[in-house]
Amino acid sequence: MASKSIAKRPNGKWRARYRDLAGKEHARHFTRKLDAERWLDEVTAALVTGDYIDPKDKKVTVDQWCDLWIESYAKRASTVRQAKTHLAQIRVEFGPLPLMAVDEMAVKRWMARLQREGVAQSYRFALHGRLSQLMRAAVRAKKITGNPCSPETSPGGGKQRPYVCTDAQLWQLYEAAEEKYRPAILLGAFAGLRVAEACGLRLADVDPDAQTVTPTLQYPAEPLKTESSVADVPIPDVFVGELKRLLDGRTEGWVLTDDDGGQLGPWKVERHMRRIRKQVPRLSPVFRFHDLRHYYASMLIASGLNVKIVQQRLRHSKATTTLNTYGHLFPDSDQSTRTAVGRAMGPLINKSADPVRTATGSAEGTTSV
Repeated sequence: MASKSIAKRPNGKWRARYRDLAGKEHARHFTRKLDAERWLDEVTAALVTGDYIDPKDKKVTVDQWCDLWIESYAKRASTVRQAKTHLAQIRVEFGPLPLMAVDEMAVKRWMARLQREGVAQSYRFALHGRLSQLMRAAVRAKKITGNPCSPETSPGGGKQRPYVCTDAQLWQLYEAAEEKYRPAILLGAFAGLRVAEACGLRLADVDPDAQTVTPTLQYPAEPLKTESSVADVPIPDVFVGELKRLLDGRTEGWVLTDDDGGQLGPWKVERHMRRIRKQVPRLSPVFRFHDLRHYYASMLIASGLNVKIVQQRLRHSKATTTLNTYGHLFPDSDQSTRTAVGRAMGPLINKSADPVRTATGSAEGTTSV
């Protein structure tokens, strides 16, 4: 603090003033000198500990901070769209309030209300995470002193098991799809591509001779989020043949194209999935394109591939991600353990069945008694 002082004004009030670390002067008037001194002591302590908040920043509302934060959120377009969707919900709940008015209890009440309204746990977790991200940025910008979001206020992410359709349901879905959407179903169910990766796949990324698909972009033409996502995915002859048939001789451009020949957007693929899923008996009413990726994972696991191979095919950065999502699909570990231990104990079983050893043991037992 550059300077501070208390002076009595002609009207009898006490004027307390200080300069902050930026050299800006702030002043307040008090009836009692004691109150002026206490205020200066509090400001001094806040400056020393790093908890100082500029008085004008204490008036910044959640709405205003959302505007400032999203302007500096330099992410890919799809990520920004998702962030804006979350911010819209945050604004409804807290928008007019000053940032400093959003405390732990306010966050807990919001989470509880969303739960009563039937909002899915996974979405409540996402909203809580976005609010926490927003508040962490406010702490770093010295707009508030602490983040009101914590493990105590979080609803938890939950552990939802992925939905896996049957082989018959998959092919019924494939038959119900329009021709231009069928390559997308192939890429999701038999190469594990996400919808944005399928829409961003170019014909140059498909190598029929090497029998590989290598996603390198996501819609519209942005790099994939992680390096591990850029990896060759092996495909068999039948996949190559069906894809060639669907492409009808095209050798350049995007794999998924709209009626006008332009790039097909993810929202159109998802919209088509919502339409055709109704035609498949007993298929989940909330089946999404991403559930094709779950089908792909379950198929690999059922074929006996180990977790590291499944991780590589799904292009997860860590094996723990694969296990956390699909661990329940791997063969029963209890029975596998019993089989392994039983195999190792084979010699003991053979000895127990040896009639000479059994007879000797019985005789020795009789003598000892």
